[in-house]
Amino acid sequence: MPPKANSEEKRHYHRIGYATDAILSNSDRSWSTKIIDLSLKGCLMEMPSDYDFQDGNSFTIQIELSESVNIMMQASLAHQTSDSAGFRCHHIDLDSISRLRRLVELNLGDSSLLERDLEALAHSDQ
Repeated sequence: MPPKANSEEKRHYHRIGYATDAILSNSDRSWSTKIIDLSLKGCLMEMPSDYDFQDGNSFTIQIELSESVNIMMQASLAHQTSDSAGFRCHHIDLDSISRLRRLVELNLGDSSLLERDLEALAHSDQ
C-alpha cells in the first residue's frame, strides 16, 4: 500500500514561515497576535488568548513588515486549534499583494514555485 500523502503535498500555495506582529480585528474588537506563516491565499497566526469567534467570521488582518510597511487583507477564519488559527484571504489591495508577493518570492528562493502559486491563485474560486 502506498504511503498517505501529507497535507503539505495537497496544498495549492506554498507557505513561508514568517514570525512577525499582526493585528486581527473585526467590527467589535482588535487583538494583537503573531503571524506563524504566510501564503498568497492567507495566513496562520497564534490564537489570541481571549478569542471568541467561529469559522467563517470576517476579519481585517494587518501584518507589520516594518514600522511603516504593512500588509492589509480582509479574511475569514478557515480553521482553529487551541493555539493557532488559519485565515483565508478574500480581499487584498494592490500595494499589499505586491508586498506579499515579493516576500513570498524572496523566501521561496525559486521563481518557478512562485509562478505555480500565482497560477493557482488566478484559477481559484473566489
